[in-house]
Amino acid sequence: MKEFELKYGCNPNQKPSRVFCADGGDLPLTILNGRPGYINLLDALNGWQLVTELKRATGDCAATSFKHVSPAGAAIGLPLSEVEKRIYFVDDLDIEFTPLAAAYARARGADRMSSFGDFIALSDRCDKATAAIIKREVSDGIIAPGYDPEALEILKGKKKGNYCILQMDEGYQPPKLEHKDVFGITFEQGRNDLVIDDAFFSNVVTKEKTLPPQAQKDLAIATITLKYTQSNSVCFVKNGQAIGVGAGQQSRIHCTRLAGQKSDNWWLRQSEKVLNLDFIDGIGRADRDNAIDLYIGEDAYDVLAEGAWQRIFQTKPSPFTAEEKKAWIAQNTGVSLGSDAFFPFGDNIERAHRSGVAYVAEPGGSVRDEQVIETCDKYGMVMCFTGLRLFHH
Repeated sequence: MKEFELKYGCNPNQKPSRVFCADGGDLPLTILNGRPGYINLLDALNGWQLVTELKRATGDCAATSFKHVSPAGAAIGLPLSEVEKRIYFVDDLDIEFTPLAAAYARARGADRMSSFGDFIALSDRCDKATAAIIKREVSDGIIAPGYDPEALEILKGKKKGNYCILQMDEGYQPPKLEHKDVFGITFEQGRNDLVIDDAFFSNVVTKEKTLPPQAQKDLAIATITLKYTQSNSVCFVKNGQAIGVGAGQQSRIHCTRLAGQKSDNWWLRQSEKVLNLDFIDGIGRADRDNAIDLYIGEDAYDVLAEGAWQRIFQTKPSPFTAEEKKAWIAQNTGVSLGSDAFFPFGDNIERAHRSGVAYVAEPGGSVRDEQVIETCDKYGMVMCFTGLRLFHH
């Protein structure tokens, strides 16, 4: 297929719209079902790059959940704990959790609200177990290098048969130069084909030097995720999955706060107070997600006290007080953090510390690097200077 005509571009008024290879060659993807849109394809192609790089860096299969050209979540195929199965709403599925299924459950589950209506990218051939998870989630489409026959049939049944299913050519290599048109002017730059490997994290600048293998792998996941996240961006990772992505903010501290809040929410969902919420029968997963987000929010109980809880819970939940939440969040440790550019102030590290961050990777190069290093040293953190910025626009 040389080109594909799209219904419209980013918005319905932006017509005509199509995708094609500038060199006149065939597109490196095949449409197996549905009809992708402009933003779908941006998510698909960015997501595909992310998961293939995660697999290359870690050796594990990988999945990502993309929304509006930034990942809502990304993960590798490590086993799910029983608590994780519960908070990701997959504990009721009668399936064998393959590594790929676990990777997608983790990628989708870390920030389920942001993943609502996602575009999925998988590093490996989609199997039946992974398709079974995707089947019941609200999603716009998927890209993978292949599909098992049973998985393909399951996915074709989504969205009344209109679910977008793309198959990517694993052997495709893009040109070294890439182009982008803005206001009639063409920009040209070298493709960001930077390979992130163990050497990327060798320059440890803090007093504490010990970087465990899992932390190094988590820093690689954070860094690769940032490479495909709209800048400015910060990513929190723990045990092989992104647990908080702060994307597209003008101020880096706002990125850190946003990512930290998402990380805190991921951890709060694992508390007994949230796990024991007594939902009424028939409440769907999306409504449960919204209710949990409301419950752990700052003004949650005031809203619930106005009567909303009666439509959601069997019995009115007791308040999750600020003191209780702070104490629970303090138990989250060993979190890794990546930043796509240097931290200009130590306040980012102060905020990260509140969410259990122990390992940091950032480019370095700020005039206040010493202040940032001192803040890390105050909390016994390990910080690596990578020397390379990862802006993505």
